[in-house]
Amino acid sequence: MNGTVQREDDGDGNRQDRVADTFRRLFGAAPDGVWAAPGRVNLIGEHTDYNDGFALPIALPQTTLLAARGRTDGRLRLHSAQGDGRITDLAVAALAPGAVTGWAAYPAGVVWALAEAGHPVGGADLHFDSTVPTGAGLSSSAALECAVAVAYDDLYGLRLPGPELARIAQRAENGFAGVPCGIMDQMASVCCTAGAALHLDARTPEDHRQVSFDLRGQGLRLLVIDTRVTHDLGDGAYAALRAGCERAAALLGLTALRDLSAGELPRALEALPAELVPLVRHVVTENDRVTEAVSRLREGNTAALGPILTHGHASLRDDYRVSCPETDLAVEAAVDAGALGARMTGGGFGGSVIALVEAGRESAVGGAVTAAFGAAGHRLPRILTVTPAAGARRLGTR
Repeated sequence: MNGTVQREDDGDGNRQDRVADTFRRLFGAAPDGVWAAPGRVNLIGEHTDYNDGFALPIALPQTTLLAARGRTDGRLRLHSAQGDGRITDLAVAALAPGAVTGWAAYPAGVVWALAEAGHPVGGADLHFDSTVPTGAGLSSSAALECAVAVAYDDLYGLRLPGPELARIAQRAENGFAGVPCGIMDQMASVCCTAGAALHLDARTPEDHRQVSFDLRGQGLRLLVIDTRVTHDLGDGAYAALRAGCERAAALLGLTALRDLSAGELPRALEALPAELVPLVRHVVTENDRVTEAVSRLREGNTAALGPILTHGHASLRDDYRVSCPETDLAVEAAVDAGALGARMTGGGFGGSVIALVEAGRESAVGGAVTAAFGAAGHRLPRILTVTPAAGARRLGTR
């Protein structure tokens, strides 16, 4: 129900049999297995990954399930329970950037990226069923990609490590679907573990660390507020931000903005064109916020994340300028209602807000946000509680 705090996804087990049964009806045989890949929320560290920086995402209980069966004829057949009912039938050998549009570009892009990287892959029948909201800044596209990556890894015996599967999925989104994202979304979907946040260094994702994120043990809850303002990172604005950061790094003689410290920031800003100053300031201060957040979690002080989240939102709003009236209102209303902190999560231009609240305050905070949206004439938000879940994995057996 819109505007009410919903419970978490009811788990993959209750859906696995339904996905396998639908696969049988669609393709006339049982799948070789069922795989799951989650969406994500990023606690802090936004627009830092494509600057070789740091991030702190968690995987969501909401997942894309994939029933899959290998084929020997080089055909790739795709179906989604959330689609228009049609099966998209493609030739693996003919996959190329621009050849597939819509949602199917994300899974097809993974097969293309695997083949482009020299892995011996062929066709498959794939049926998807997802509970990850689309257009909400929760990485529904990465969940599609990573479900295919882990399924193909099993189906074709590739045995690739998690970070390499994430790189393949990122390559699919960058080179095939045309979205110049960093690697954070895919790393979260593949490599997160239940009960922990992923401390990601985007320059060396192989060196990621798990940091305990014990919400319930500390009497806390994390709300995800879907503002229902759909964002599209392929519309050019995201690419322009990335290009601006890369231009700033080049002007400063840096490999990436990750190499600029907070102490060096004032002098660096003086050397940059005015339009690049706020971008650089956000990236540098956001990297520091990730470092601070990790320190607080390692101390067992999860509540101290609250102000870090709110400061991060102010930077996204004022410096990076990727917020919108609905996300700003959700943050303001949540904090005014007693949330310890809140911020926009994801690439921006709409999407979702996260709010850290004390246990028992979920309804009060969610109700305040809903009332604020109603008073402003906005569509009512969708609100759910989440806990850090497991990354991509196989559920079924042959």
